[in-house]
Amino acid sequence: MIGIIGAMKDEVQALKDSMQMEETKEIASMIFCKGDLCGKEVVVVQSGIGKVNAALCTQILADIFKVDTVINTGIAGSLDADIDIGDMVISTDAVQHDVDATIFGDPLGQVPNMDTFSFPADEVLITKAVEANKEANPDIHTFTGRIVSGDQFISDNKAKERLVKEFDAKCTEMEGAAIAHAAYLNKLSCVIIRAISDKADNSATMDYPEFEQKAIAHSVRLIKHLLPLL
Repeated sequence: MIGIIGAMKDEVQALKDSMQMEETKEIASMIFCKGDLCGKEVVVVQSGIGKVNAALCTQILADIFKVDTVINTGIAGSLDADIDIGDMVISTDAVQHDVDATIFGDPLGQVPNMDTFSFPADEVLITKAVEANKEANPDIHTFTGRIVSGDQFISDNKAKERLVKEFDAKCTEMEGAAIAHAAYLNKLSCVIIRAISDKADNSATMDYPEFEQKAIAHSVRLIKHLLPLL
């Protein structure tokens, strides 16, 4: 069973519209939609914004729906000047940039008493997601690298520079690392897939509503190409 956590309402709806729906359940104010998508048994859900919502959603997928794979899809802000608006970033690993226990000697981003600094993506999922995006969206570029998450919307250039310096990250958002953290604890395979919403240098030329629709189209095509490969 594959759990797909979407960051945007419209994106989740696009996936639902393509499913053969079997059942829906409301748990913790989230609507979990179970059914067939591209020949795979999936559960599609919108988690809501932020790390708590994202981690809670992942735990429900593990406990109630018994998923063994989690795919997180949504948007993120670029931290790399080479990554343009609309390009796709596939996670190699994820870190919570707003965790700070440095006073105890831990590096910034380290969750105290965890046996790992970053939460790795599944190698097979990374490879297949890259392959799927190149086939589904040949008009955009595909990048792999670290994704950082925090309960902050990062738009300030100095904040972006700090995230690059501290974590060598490709992009930043508000849910992925929490999903990867929960997946790690539950021993689930996981990958984060993010369409880029703004340039690292804030030189955006596309207005947000236009971008959002393009991002949804790219993400949905990627998911539909990826599922048959799993």
